[in-house]
Amino acid sequence: MRLLEALRRLPKPVTAIRLAAETEVSTRQLYRDIATLRAGGVLVDGAAGYGYTLTEDPALPPQSFSRLEIEALMLGVASLGDLGDDALTTAGRNALARIVATLPDRQARQAAHATIRSWRPAEPRAVVTIDLDLLREACWDEFSVRIAYRDTHERRTEREILPLGMSYSPRTLMLVAWCLVRGAYRTFEVPRIEALERGASNFRPRRVQLLREYVTLRTAEWKMREQQTRPPT
Repeated sequence: MRLLEALRRLPKPVTAIRLAAETEVSTRQLYRDIATLRAGGVLVDGAAGYGYTLTEDPALPPQSFSRLEIEALMLGVASLGDLGDDALTTAGRNALARIVATLPDRQARQAAHATIRSWRPAEPRAVVTIDLDLLREACWDEFSVRIAYRDTHERRTEREILPLGMSYSPRTLMLVAWCLVRGAYRTFEVPRIEALERGASNFRPRRVQLLREYVTLRTAEWKMREQQTRPPT
């Protein structure tokens, strides 16, 4: 599976040395793994000394996208690098590689030569020190977490929260949560969370409902502020 993933993701043709390094095996073992894939019905073109290209992947169903959809996918995944989240960026690239591997030849060439790019000056981003994988898992599986948090006034508090969702801004990562201590919605700058551990509560299936209520409350607040700042007619 790791070899298939590397063949989908890396620029083609991929040398045996590069594939061996990616899959953490010897080149001798790599040649055996290529033979195993071929015996299993995977069409891998190339040979030792030239490089390998995955031309038919039976593990993935065929896909088809318009040229603009392909450009949008390439642009979206490329933009992940601006978020400062290496795991998310890698996940996006791996997913895109699997998508491209299922495209017909013409569309795969379009993906390889996408014409739309996004560029912006690099923004300094606050460094996240906690285990983001645990925080993401808490959002997905709907269990509470205990955090130690230092606010913008350098006050440190400890609390248990129900994490509802995360949002990337140009400079930081925000977490929306229901605070069990305050009994209210709170937003936290994730880089200001100094400690994180799994809590004792499970709030499934309330996350979607809580998040919808939060969005409704915030939307009402924004509309009220807009009305208050609107000049009288």
